[in-house]
Amino acid sequence: MRKKRRNQVFENVEVIDAGAKGKTVGRAPDGRVIFLTNTVPGDVVDVRTTKKRKAYFEGVATTFHTYSEKRTAPQCEHFGICGGCKWQHMGYEHQLYYKQKEVENNLRRIGHLEFPTPNAILGSEEQYFYRNKMEYSFSDSRWLSLEEIQSEAEIKDRNALGFHIPGMWDKILDIKKCHLQADPSNAIRLEVKDFALKNNIPFFNPRNQHGMLRTLMIRTASTGEIMVVLQCFEDHTAKRELLLQHLKETFPEITSLQYVINSKQNDTIYDQDIICFSGRDYIVEEMEGLQFKINAKSFYQTNSKQAYELYKVTRDFAGLTGEELVYDLYTGTGTIAQFVSKKAKKVVGIESVPEAIEDAKANAANNKIDNVDFFVGDMKNVFNTEFIEEHGTPDVIITDPPRDGMHKDVVQQLLNIAPKKIVYVSCNSATQARDLALMKDHYALTKVQAVDMFPQTHHVENVVLLEKL
Repeated sequence: MRKKRRNQVFENVEVIDAGAKGKTVGRAPDGRVIFLTNTVPGDVVDVRTTKKRKAYFEGVATTFHTYSEKRTAPQCEHFGICGGCKWQHMGYEHQLYYKQKEVENNLRRIGHLEFPTPNAILGSEEQYFYRNKMEYSFSDSRWLSLEEIQSEAEIKDRNALGFHIPGMWDKILDIKKCHLQADPSNAIRLEVKDFALKNNIPFFNPRNQHGMLRTLMIRTASTGEIMVVLQCFEDHTAKRELLLQHLKETFPEITSLQYVINSKQNDTIYDQDIICFSGRDYIVEEMEGLQFKINAKSFYQTNSKQAYELYKVTRDFAGLTGEELVYDLYTGTGTIAQFVSKKAKKVVGIESVPEAIEDAKANAANNKIDNVDFFVGDMKNVFNTEFIEEHGTPDVIITDPPRDGMHKDVVQQLLNIAPKKIVYVSCNSATQARDLALMKDHYALTKVQAVDMFPQTHHVENVVLLEKL
């Protein structure tokens, strides 16, 4: 039998950097990297390892000898348990520094790219309460703290409405106050939980797959409109209508009140029918006079104000004069395509999700934009030679792929088309750098602009401009 490897302890480790996925970095006495989860660069700590690999350790700080000057007090009482805002204990100016550093390191180390000095990262004016969409989960067997477990007192309240504990799919942390979405988000969530408890409406049990209340989605818009979507596993009509009617009366500012009955094992709603209980089945977001209908299944950047900054950078990098044919790859609901359309001769948007393209077409019609066309299909299949022959060779291509980046066939097609400019928007600078490396013999990387969409987290968006050599 294999011997169980004991965890090692390293003393007086200086935390020297912030690494990928929000982890910080120290070094073991043998020079190997230690990835840590509860420190800030500048801390000096004792470390207990939790994982050992050939090239690195993972660990947790158990004793703090020196606290970093980069530290700040987290605002949220759930910090350290909830996995949502892992950098709350780091000053915002330092968060921005490490985000910009990660972008530049990925471009150099992964892409082996040369580029001019990047523009300073665009920080978010709002560092808390900036999200326009939150999704909460119900549970009748909430996560218990160590103090609760060790206590001899009987725990009667096991219901929760909050977030999954990282690494524990069936344990929900009950959230008292979330600092990510502005009011009345917290008030709505707390009222839903309180009313359900008072009226014996059963919470979902994710392990045994029973119970009624499953998830709660709250969407807000810069226009002030609010959407609430209640997902139920079991359908108890009287209890459901009692809760929804109470929400309607208690929060008359809710623009769209909807529900879904989902008895599948997973709680995704994209293949489910959403039923409107009160109001409209959408809310309206606005940007530079353009209006975008957002339904329960729509994708829209979750930080509305920073999305505007991101799109302005994208449009500026494209440098449009009004004479260009622009392709917008991975167009989603067509927000970027419509945002740049008034500066272009024509924009062609491509997206794989049919519902997103339906939204894009409806929004374009509503905005009276007649120089944008949208097409649906898998990018590597649709974006081919025949498509280019039919719709024209683009002068500028804007691409905003998912975190995994672009398929190699899509990159090759970009090289085949050889547009004058490519503007690449990415939420993952590592896969962005990988893709850019495939194009560096044909394009010069001339501009780099990081945009912070998600304060208190390690996530960062990056926009680059490629110009044909």
